[in-house]
Amino acid sequence: MLRQRILTAIVLLLIVAAAVTASTPWPMLALLGIMTGCALWEWWRLVWANALARNAGAVLVVCVLGVASRLLVDGQPGLMTLSNTLILPLALLFWLLAAPFMVLRAQVPAHCPTIGLALAGLVTLVATWYALAWLFVQHGAAALISLWALIWCADIAAYFVGRSLGRHKLAPKVSPGKSWEGAVGGVIFATLWLLACAAWWPDSYGALLLPRLGWSGLIVVGLVLAAWSIIGDLFESLLKRRAGVKDSSQLLPGHGGVYDRIDAVLPVAPAAVLLLIFG
Repeated sequence: MLRQRILTAIVLLLIVAAAVTASTPWPMLALLGIMTGCALWEWWRLVWANALARNAGAVLVVCVLGVASRLLVDGQPGLMTLSNTLILPLALLFWLLAAPFMVLRAQVPAHCPTIGLALAGLVTLVATWYALAWLFVQHGAAALISLWALIWCADIAAYFVGRSLGRHKLAPKVSPGKSWEGAVGGVIFATLWLLACAAWWPDSYGALLLPRLGWSGLIVVGLVLAAWSIIGDLFESLLKRRAGVKDSSQLLPGHGGVYDRIDAVLPVAPAAVLLLIFG
């Protein structure tokens, strides 16, 4: 199992490295589109029983994102207006209001319709696609990778701090393995990463935000984004517990599904990009 997990991680890193170093944006945009389609299919597997509809819908979304990628590269204002004023804010509201409410209650409300959860997945994942694709096209690989790394720092630090110091459960009914100590450790390390990027990594996400917000503002952003990443993780755990499964799928041998790998990215990416656009 460990060997399989390591091999899958190496292959994924090589694919991402090839995409970010390509001479055109298309490999990375294709990778982001496929990633979004796979994660959406997995989200729908957790909430939607109609296999034919969810399979066809996921394929259709990938095709639409391919067209949207062309519009994004061409700088079409209509796509930017739609995304910046509707899709990103809707996703932000979901992660600000609906997802925390369900996580705190440790359940999806019984009256919540399947179509509502399916639409939530569509909006939040399309918003994440747009945020990551826009960040890469407008600001390059350093901005994208440094933002991803902020989430990785939060996740990795939370795991190790939680294992060594964790005593108080964060959300025992949703994800029993997570602790408050781990969460605090993850938030602190992620914020330190953002500050380090701003100081020493030109064109990183932190370096882009620093002139807009200053050091104090950057600290607040780091704390908020890192804390918000935990909501994405807990919400997926809630969906999996509701569906009675351990992983969203087995698309990534040893790692579960694509959604399992990017659950913490979903709340962070739209908020991070809106800060750049309107900050």
